[in-house]
Amino acid sequence: MTTTTPPTRTGTRRRRWGASLALLGVGLVAACGLQPATAYTPESAPGLIEEIPDLPEGASITVTGKNFTEQLILGKMVVIALQAAGFAVTDLTNVPGSVPVRELMLSGEADVTIEYTGTAWLTYLGQEEGIPDQQEQWEAVRDADAENGLTWLPPAPLNNTYAFAVRAEAVEELGGISTLSDITELPVEDRTFCVEAEFNSRADGLGPMLETYGIPRGASDGVPDDNIRIFDTGAVYTATDRGTCNFGEVFTTDGRIDSLDLVVLEDDLGYFPAYNGAAVVSTETLETYPQLEEILTMLSDELTDERMRELNLRVDEGGEMPADVAFDFMLELGLVTEP
Repeated sequence: MTTTTPPTRTGTRRRRWGASLALLGVGLVAACGLQPATAYTPESAPGLIEEIPDLPEGASITVTGKNFTEQLILGKMVVIALQAAGFAVTDLTNVPGSVPVRELMLSGEADVTIEYTGTAWLTYLGQEEGIPDQQEQWEAVRDADAENGLTWLPPAPLNNTYAFAVRAEAVEELGGISTLSDITELPVEDRTFCVEAEFNSRADGLGPMLETYGIPRGASDGVPDDNIRIFDTGAVYTATDRGTCNFGEVFTTDGRIDSLDLVVLEDDLGYFPAYNGAAVVSTETLETYPQLEEILTMLSDELTDERMRELNLRVDEGGEMPADVAFDFMLELGLVTEP
């Protein structure tokens, strides 16, 4: 079970701040009529993740994460992994928003989170352009955040970035399309797009993407404005599946890609920044418990776009608890065992 044992190396300020954020997360979720994600974590026992030998009695560690489906699942994975390793874990997952999670990590109120390289680079570190190459983006974030007392462990294959998808049955109708560059070979009337309002207007959104691929927005021989439809985020997937447009803006780890049988097109010119998930650990904590690197890397190595889509779908459409989905995944891989 998740415990709230006071950390052995921190004081009252950390405990009070953590309790406040935990209550905030509970309050927001409770207002929606849902059980807070932090209320439940299945008990587990060591598996491939072994209990750390000679771990000090009462060794405590705090895990944080954001409050959307994928982050709830990933956060619970980390909680389960560290419990199996022998830690008393304070669970501060389900925090509303990226910035509060970042502040928890920078202030030392939390020890571990799963963060996205592109988010750190663009939002936290204030860079104007992302780096499409996944390894280069991770290295840039790793090096920059070292000065902030944070260590980025090797990234997961999981890359939750923007993409465009097409309904499977239209792939052959559109000449066997598989890349974004292939859109340039289509007649103008087939270059139809469904996007959300934010992506439609942002500086690194639809317009610059179309320019990069040589089919400028608003041009009669590019993508006329009438070819672009604006929807709420969730409705983009449905509209794409129904053929309202040929190409819909998606996130690469969204489970609806699989449930609606959509095909993600390759970003062959590398327009979209990399958003690989990676474990981020307080450097001080990692120096105290260097075994964390092996434990968390063992977990992140198993996280791919395809696996994450399956897990997200079980929560979003199957109605399962993020903690149960996380535990089943780790149990299947033998990372942990039944207690």
